Amino acid sequence: MTVSVATLKDSAAEALVGLLPSAAPVSAVPAPDHAAAAARAAGAVTAAYVGTRSADLAVVLEGTGSLVAAAGTDTPLVSFKDVLRPALEAAAAVLGGGVLGEARIEDASALFADPETTVFELASGGGTAGWFAIRVREYGTLNPTPVSGESVVGKLGRINSVEMALTVEIGRTRMSVRDVLNLEPGGVVELDRSAGAPADVLLNGRLIAHGEVVVVDQDFAVRITKILDVAEGVN
Repeated sequence: MTVSVATLKDSAAEALVGLLPSAAPVSAVPAPDHAAAAARAAGAVTAAYVGTRSADLAVVLEGTGSLVAAAGTDTPLVSFKDVLRPALEAAAAVLGGGVLGEARIEDASALFADPETTVFELASGGGTAGWFAIRVREYGTLNPTPVSGESVVGKLGRINSVEMALTVEIGRTRMSVRDVLNLEPGGVVELDRSAGAPADVLLNGRLIAHGEVVVVDQDFAVRITKILDVAEGVN
């Protein structure tokens, strides 16, 4: 069953408010006017999502002093954008497989004012707690139809010399800010991967292969054991 873009946007907003760090419950409702949000979007937290559906996301919160304090202005480990990233990740995950880019604090007034953007008012305690903007870019979908007479391989040939970031990941974990700040030399962080399990090979953050970590001339390397197709890699 095909899910409409409008339904995906509603679901993204619901997922976002579920992880917003707020003392009171927050709900998302379509904003009747984009102007109020755009006027306050100079310090929005934004992120771009690239995947099955690509999108631009932005969050503006009113009265962020408590959140900034919670982030810890005395340490560079955690910033205001880091506090909001889990909520942005939850919203982006609704769109399907893909990669959420780095969160940034920047002026998102143009995004909020764009007629292609859907803006949600974040309501809490009878007032406005902020706004959430999402603009789905349909031209960013995977497997676009090739131009007549030109194969996908032929199109990729144009970018053969472009360099991309290849990352090898042996595991992940989630930790509270308290636990991160308590880390010290000699401490052990357990990952979600058992010993001997294959490592993930990611291209620009997207899983493309599995492999095993080896040593070549005293440097770490990875021996590829399985190549994933596009559909499998974004699941």
